[in-house]
Amino acid sequence: MDEAISPPREAVDRLGDRVGRPLTARLLSDRRGSRAWKVHGPWGAVALKANVPGRDGAARDKAAELAQEDAHLGRLVDAGALCPGYRVDAGDWTGGRWLAVRWAEGRPVWEAFAPARSEGGAGTRSWVLGVTRTWAGRLARLHAVGWAHADVQPTNALVAAVGRVEVIDYALACGPDDRPCLPYRGALTHTTAPEIAEAVLLTPDDAHVRATPEADVWGLGASLHWCWTGRRPVAYEDGDDRAVKLAAIASGARVPLPEVRPWRFPEYEAVIAACLAPVPEERPSTAEVVALLSR
Repeated sequence: MDEAISPPREAVDRLGDRVGRPLTARLLSDRRGSRAWKVHGPWGAVALKANVPGRDGAARDKAAELAQEDAHLGRLVDAGALCPGYRVDAGDWTGGRWLAVRWAEGRPVWEAFAPARSEGGAGTRSWVLGVTRTWAGRLARLHAVGWAHADVQPTNALVAAVGRVEVIDYALACGPDDRPCLPYRGALTHTTAPEIAEAVLLTPDDAHVRATPEADVWGLGASLHWCWTGRRPVAYEDGDDRAVKLAAIASGARVPLPEVRPWRFPEYEAVIAACLAPVPEERPSTAEVVALLSR
């Protein structure tokens, strides 16, 4: 493999038995203490993640986070929320942990929604509704067995050419029991639900704040608002401290959708507004979102 930054040798040796040899690896990302590659062989492809050892200032212990995600995947498969073939392999390497999952073709939702931010024809409307319905449906499988994804955001949903959505990255997922886990302190600020934002502000940095399906619904609404309008649903400056942003979210104030929508789409606006209800109990479930968008 001719890569400037190669994946862990321990992972490559194991994955050769899964995707065949010779292998090629393309670095996809290198940020916040972890790296990801697309590893491809004659029999198929996987997404490989590994922690970056020795990086000070990483927000979390990424090796522990990868181990947690691996455990989550096993439990989600057992619960019927994920297909058994999603997890490919995982293990230790000299620098920490690695995890490989089935490769999902597709573009992040933000990128996929680019045409919808300017054009609102019948085809675009149908496509937007279909993507949203399948995204909500993927989350509904988790919610039906008591899990929350806990990191619903535009980069964790990939849209294939036919409009189907694959949800990825289960490292921060919260299950229905009290098993030991890494403290959850919210994920991407822009899609953090008000109740999670408030809890993070009111508790110590090492306290666990349990994410819920209702918080996932808010994250879905925030992601849709952001990807369709190009504007985040809560107003604050990019340079603001995270605590300032969380306080703005916790207040329940939102950017009025009619003021920033690229074109009028009443039925879609109603779904987004319902998902962004400040009170968790007033939000629809993801199963109800699917039903609304299936009419």
